[in-house]
Amino acid sequence: KEAGFAVIDADVVTRDLIEKNGKCYKKVAKLFSGAILNTGKVDRVTLADIVFNDPRELKKLTDILYPEAFKHIKQSIVKFKHQEFIVLDVQLLFESGWDRLTDINIVVGATHKVQLQRLKSKWSLSDTDFRRRLKAQMPLSQKKRLADMVINNNGSLAQTKAQVAAIINRL
Repeated sequence: KEAGFAVIDADVVTRDLIEKNGKCYKKVAKLFSGAILNTGKVDRVTLADIVFNDPRELKKLTDILYPEAFKHIKQSIVKFKHQEFIVLDVQLLFESGWDRLTDINIVVGATHKVQLQRLKSKWSLSDTDFRRRLKAQMPLSQKKRLADMVINNNGSLAQTKAQVAAIINRL
């Protein structure tokens, strides 16, 4: 974003889809009623607990969200077609199959230890919750093999930005 590129963030797209007026809200509310607060809002922490404790529940959720999110992302790509580059920020790019939308795949990775520290500070996840979320993802080593470029995100923000700048210059 700082470099002026259009960025489509899949987390924002899926979050919007399960908001009270979102396209997937009713289906998610019906299927995961225990994750709906008295206000009618989806409690994303509870929903995450449900789906990351049972792969079948995660599949049910992704079966609801992914088709709508995919449509939205394709529409956004068309909207930004005049841009030199469009960045698709998708944590589960390969798992979702959305890499078929991209020309170049860049994986941003950090060690499990660094990921755990960052997630704990942001979400106060337990080690068990962290492991469940990682288990739902393709291993980083496999993502790196599928990637065209890799950003090592173990260091400081400045170090990561320097790698991003080098990639931008290369592109």
